Amino acid sequence: MTKFTFRLESILQIKLKLEEQAKMEFGAAKMRLNEEEDKLEALKMKKEAYEDELKKLYIGNIDVRMINSTSQAIEVTKTQIKTQGFAVKRAEKQVEIATNKLNTVMQERKSLEKLKENKLADYMREYNEEESKQTDELISYQYGKAVE
Repeated sequence: MTKFTFRLESILQIKLKLEEQAKMEFGAAKMRLNEEEDKLEALKMKKEAYEDELKKLYIGNIDVRMINSTSQAIEVTKTQIKTQGFAVKRAEKQVEIATNKLNTVMQERKSLEKLKENKLADYMREYNEEESKQTDELISYQYGKAVE
């Protein structure tokens, strides 16, 4: 009997490569999301520092110029936080897209692997049946020779 070959092996190999690529894309998207979240957190900490500085300015000698400057810095930082929030949302969306793509590719690969397993099981069953048939023929032949 011939050696087992899976007709769709090349497609399965392509699916494996696509899965690896999707994993890399997911990792990159996740890393980008972490970076954007870190930037947002840094901006929030910067805003808190400005607010603390503003409180100190109100307590000590009142320097109107510094108070105005710090107030403006807080407003600028609020705008940056809002903008960075949008960047985080975009990064989250990219992670979601990458996750969906990865899940789809993994399902396709798993279905091909299951098909391959089923085909191999069919091949092994046929192989065992053929081997059993050959053994029976050999035994029948030897028994027939022994009777003569």
